[in-house]
Amino acid sequence: MLTALFRIIKYGLIGFWRNSWLSLATISIIVIALIVFEGLTIFNVLTKTVIETVKEKIDISVYFKSETLEDDMLKIKRSLESLSEVKEVEYVSSDKALEIFKERHIDDLAVSQSLKELEENPLLASLNIKANDPKEYAAIADYLEKASFREKFEKITYAQNAVVIERLNKMIDTAERMGFILILLLVLIATMVTFNTIRLAIYSNREEIGIMRLVGASNSFIRGPYMVEGIIYGFLSAILSIIIILPIAYFGSPYINVFVPEMNLWNYLVSNIFVLLFYQAIFGVGLGVISSFIAVRKYLRI
Repeated sequence: MLTALFRIIKYGLIGFWRNSWLSLATISIIVIALIVFEGLTIFNVLTKTVIETVKEKIDISVYFKSETLEDDMLKIKRSLESLSEVKEVEYVSSDKALEIFKERHIDDLAVSQSLKELEENPLLASLNIKANDPKEYAAIADYLEKASFREKFEKITYAQNAVVIERLNKMIDTAERMGFILILLLVLIATMVTFNTIRLAIYSNREEIGIMRLVGASNSFIRGPYMVEGIIYGFLSAILSIIIILPIAYFGSPYINVFVPEMNLWNYLVSNIFVLLFYQAIFGVGLGVISSFIAVRKYLRI
């Protein structure tokens, strides 16, 4: 059995080198397919980063009436934190709100002068509420409207943010659906192109396969070398695709960082290089092996 395996590997290597031009063409096609796959992976990461960034900027703010005691505000804060829909609740006192307001308008002389003329703090204490999922803001807003402590609120900002939150939910759903459809479509195209390229390589050896059949070679022995070739195609393509994508990511990272400051593409690729290479190798080898298996079986009638 080891002898047969050794021969299969040997014939696979010989076939790979003997059909060097076809091997090069096949590897080129798989490399393109893998670059597309890697591009989709990067696009998916960028999309998730943008969505997470937008999520962090969306919240519901509850402003308390000026006469509300701080102890009551903190009790309401703890009550909200106990809700399963709530991710985080931040308490901002009126003094803290004034401090933040001053920092934001430090260069605005008119605002600074107006604040100096005021005898008391005009800003209200508030709670900034973040949900685990944007779709859960409606439930949180409903809870706030029906709560027994509703009379302590001066204002709830959900009505102002509702349109933005709804659009964010639609954007997330659309991005997930379109990303999934795009991946399936491009994987299908890459598989078909790779399959036809490998089929052409196998078709050039149809006479040799016929002779092997005549001398009694088993299907597995005939198919084996082409499976080995498929593995070589996929593994080499995975390495080449990573080599090609790295300089593109290095020079493209500053431009992407302008649009998505939270995402450093170069650092992401470097820190995940082995994970990406593993998935590229799995995808490439799988593409080569499956295409070789189908091409030999279906088109050469084995």
